[in-house]
Amino acid sequence: MHARHAAVAVAVATMAIVGTSACSADPSARPRSASPSASTPLQDRLRDGLLTQAQLPDGFKALTEQVNSTTTGAPHAPASTVSIAQMPCPELGVGNFMAVHAPPVEDVAVGLEQVPADDGDVEDEGWFGQESLDRYAPGQAAAVMDAIRGAAQRCPSYTDTFFDGTHGQSTVSVTGADVRADDSLVLRITSTMPEVTDPFISETGFVREGDVILMVQKVVGQKPRSGVEAVLPAAVAAYRTAAAG
Repeated sequence: MHARHAAVAVAVATMAIVGTSACSADPSARPRSASPSASTPLQDRLRDGLLTQAQLPDGFKALTEQVNSTTTGAPHAPASTVSIAQMPCPELGVGNFMAVHAPPVEDVAVGLEQVPADDGDVEDEGWFGQESLDRYAPGQAAAVMDAIRGAAQRCPSYTDTFFDGTHGQSTVSVTGADVRADDSLVLRITSTMPEVTDPFISETGFVREGDVILMVQKVVGQKPRSGVEAVLPAAVAAYRTAAAG
């Protein structure tokens, strides 16, 4: 990647991941309960629903080497009095907009990486992201999903301003996630910049199971082999197995 492209990629990635919504948890560092009981703390039960390396599709890694192996209580960022329905459009491209504008009661997360293909394809750089599980008060998760859809409809496009004063244009789209759940969607943001031929794409898949919203986030990439849909089915299966135990 040329220096200009690298600088732009860093700028976009910084916008996407600033203050990620949950402290990462190392799912391979704790014992899995064969059958978590109702007496198990809710936070521990939520943590058991995160993906492990063994549950990830081929070509993906759980980033457990440099993450915190404990869960933390939400919220992790100062809560805003501005709701998702009212937040500025560029906030959709910031990784912690849920924590700031719709803070959950509890959350856990683990980092993810799609490893670049080892086949000489210089355009495939893989991607980084995370899986997170956010638990809301009864009934609130459905309202949060509606608010995300509403924000995407309100903000079909917007202008980004980066730290170096340059500007880019982002377009927002929402599609259905191909998983069975109470509700699901994929939020996709495509960003274009001057002097950069290929757009940068960030994605977040949202899946609601009762009062829990499962998210798989792909931070930023150009011409990725696959998006969050490659991970969502495994993530949903892992959470359901833990929740049913």
